[in-house]
Amino acid sequence: MSLMSWGMHPKVKSTVLVFDKTQTLKKIIDEHDELIPYGNGRSYGDSALSTNIINVKPKDYFIAFNEKTGLLHVQAGVLLSEILESFVSRGWFLKVSPGTKLITIGGAIASDIHGKNHHIEGCFSECVKEFLITIADGRTLTCSKEATPELFKATCGGQGLTGVILEAKIYLKKINSQYIDQTTIRTENLRETFEAFEACKQKPYSVAWIDCLAKGEKLGKCLLMTGDFRSDGKLDYKKKKKRNIPFNFPSFALNNLSVRAFNWLYYRKIKEKISQQRVDIDTFFYPLDAIGHWNRIYGKSGLTQYQFILPKATSYEGLKEILSVISKSGKGSFLAVLKLHGKANDNYLSFPLEGYSLALDFKIERGIFDLLSKLDEIVVKYEGRIYLCKDVRVTKDVFEKGYPQVETFRRFRRENKMDEKFQSLQSKRVGI
Repeated sequence: MSLMSWGMHPKVKSTVLVFDKTQTLKKIIDEHDELIPYGNGRSYGDSALSTNIINVKPKDYFIAFNEKTGLLHVQAGVLLSEILESFVSRGWFLKVSPGTKLITIGGAIASDIHGKNHHIEGCFSECVKEFLITIADGRTLTCSKEATPELFKATCGGQGLTGVILEAKIYLKKINSQYIDQTTIRTENLRETFEAFEACKQKPYSVAWIDCLAKGEKLGKCLLMTGDFRSDGKLDYKKKKKRNIPFNFPSFALNNLSVRAFNWLYYRKIKEKISQQRVDIDTFFYPLDAIGHWNRIYGKSGLTQYQFILPKATSYEGLKEILSVISKSGKGSFLAVLKLHGKANDNYLSFPLEGYSLALDFKIERGIFDLLSKLDEIVVKYEGRIYLCKDVRVTKDVFEKGYPQVETFRRFRRENKMDEKFQSLQSKRVGI
């Protein structure tokens, strides 16, 4: 069948393989090469695309929950949204959550996702007690930091290249409201943006929308949103109705003028320098999930998300240079998300390091990959790295310069013959 990621690029022919039990999965692994696990299809790039994909999404049972410790045991195909729908009303939330709730637990582990609280809580792997995984030789193992440290560090952030995650035990966090007290700070330039982030670094959650087409003295202006859960006991969380984009927009609909118009309006929705709002979980954490098939806004050619991170010492100068290049190009992104991160973990290919990340969604059109190659050069210059979960085009050379433990990951894959079985379009491109 024809398969694609959330970015709708590339489209590939893949054989979809399903299994009902571990014996069936072992047989699939024995009989096929170029395998990669596939969840809900929400990664942007080609990390979950291959000749043969193993469909994990049907494995979506809840197995057990400990009300005292918050330890949840689920199959790997369970969506974050399904956890929220079951547990927010009981006073529990995800310790770490990305900007969409429509990903599987297996995908969250394989990407070692992060959220608006990385500077406080770290990556998703920090809340994982253990997981069950079937590896290349057909064995099904229980993996944890303590019992199997190498496998844990290779799998969390390893983009599905160590095996098929079947189940996981993760810790949830206790909350007493489905509402967040949100503070929005409007900044006038990049210097103010950095000052605001640093002033708010003790806040549990923080994220900024940044105007990537602003120039001159306005370069780097943003709306910084910080927040924390209220304590009002209101836990009546309900699934909301979605608005749906029914078809792919014409390619000309998203252009320099429409992005500038959006940025102008969005920035001015906050009238004061600092404003306070009460918002619900979905509004604060998952605003785009309210729009079904929002990727169709970018047209049938699709989009690519370019997310990079720079060390704290080089973040200001690096972001200033990158935003200047984007602004001059005219190829802006109205989804431009800036986050502050805490220290890196020990996982071999986890993305975050202590510094600032910027995520940008670009329509795939003539000249866009040339622009991203220019941005790659700046990221490397300032000792940053690219997020594999979002990537569809980074070169092996640029990738390697950002990930100092890549050789350890490669060695682990070779020694366990994982490289003979588990491969994706991305793994072939960057040589992992």
